[in-house]
Amino acid sequence: MDAKDILGIPKTTPSLPHEKKSRPPKDSQRKPDGISREVYALTGGLAPLMPSIDVNQLKKRTQAENEKITWQWLPFTSSARKDNLQLYHWVRVVNGVPPTGDYSFAKYNKSIDVIKYTDVEYEKFLEDPAWTREETDQLFDLCGRFDLRFVVIADKLPYSRTVEELKNRYYSVSRAIVIARASSPADVSGHPLVKDPYNLAQETERKRALSMILSQSKHQERRDAEVYAEAKRIMEARMAAKAAQDSELIPILTGGAGDAERDNVNVDDASPSSNPQSGVPPISIAETASASASLRMLRVYLRTYGFEQMVQAASSSAGLRTIKRVEQILQDLGVNMKPKVPTKAVCEEHLELRKEILTLLNLQKQFQYKEAEGSSYREGSYPETPGTPKSFQRILDQDRTFIPDSTGFGGEHIVKKEQKRKAPGRPTDASSSPANKRPRKLKNSDE
Repeated sequence: MDAKDILGIPKTTPSLPHEKKSRPPKDSQRKPDGISREVYALTGGLAPLMPSIDVNQLKKRTQAENEKITWQWLPFTSSARKDNLQLYHWVRVVNGVPPTGDYSFAKYNKSIDVIKYTDVEYEKFLEDPAWTREETDQLFDLCGRFDLRFVVIADKLPYSRTVEELKNRYYSVSRAIVIARASSPADVSGHPLVKDPYNLAQETERKRALSMILSQSKHQERRDAEVYAEAKRIMEARMAAKAAQDSELIPILTGGAGDAERDNVNVDDASPSSNPQSGVPPISIAETASASASLRMLRVYLRTYGFEQMVQAASSSAGLRTIKRVEQILQDLGVNMKPKVPTKAVCEEHLELRKEILTLLNLQKQFQYKEAEGSSYREGSYPETPGTPKSFQRILDQDRTFIPDSTGFGGEHIVKKEQKRKAPGRPTDASSSPANKRPRKLKNSDE
């Protein structure tokens, strides 16, 4: 009896065990070289975060077969020390021969060569009422011992001197000795002590300002930040106002020839058949103002940049052909396109010359146009094109030359009939009929 008999559950025939599904064999991944087995098992074959170095790519150190390398505990001395102190360290020994020479780290011991002076030099160049000879000698002795560590030197001196005063005395003495020992001042003009002398007042003020800033409280820092933000806002507002003012002054200072040029007719617009579009696009005043504002923020003034902008602004109203003619005239006059020395006065004279050349070209163009207009008015009111009244009148005059006298032959009638055929509705010329003869009344037979 089992549990099924107790619970009254009918017994079922045991099902045959299902056949196990065959699993595809896993691809065996070979451990790459250069990675330990533990690291590879932890990562599971994933790519490492840091690139691993292949051991095979490393350069192997060649070792002779007969070399025997050992490490020995040997004494050594260093040239950096003056007391001949003997210490010990492990040394690599090849074939029982220990290495010779100076300590390998002694080359990093850099010392400062402090200038030494003589009694004659001190009496002649170095005397100072604020410093005695003993104090100066002691200062230079400590500078040589502590390698110009002036904070340590100030602590070692028996008398009370600030660090700035010690620096000022040391560098002033060294500078005077360097200049005195040189054959000429030009030989030591590039020396750091001569080129950049120590400024006691500036260094004192710098440290005072630094100490004041470091000793500020949080409340003072917040107030300073607010003041800086307000100053920045005021500066930006002033720059914007200045840029707007400059944008209004740019057409007056750099554009055209002033009021006289505005009254003149444009070179390209003087003739009705000319193209109104110029080859050079006009310069935007906002772009010029922004460029000028950015340059003013940098506190620099580029003369070549400003001159190019002024030339382009002055030539913006002219066409490409006019600009080429201006450049050709400048070449004929032997004037450079850009001044070699672009000072303010030279740039103004160059722009004035360009404006005068543009004015001359304007006047020449107007003169040619007016002369062509006058010649056309002298010849007639209309241009000589076929079918116009002027050409018709000229043909009529030529026809009238070959017409015989109308007296007794009905010539007047023939002329009127010819005029009526060629130009209907146009009045007959007064010169075609005799002056003292009234026109006769037409008969029915004439009509």
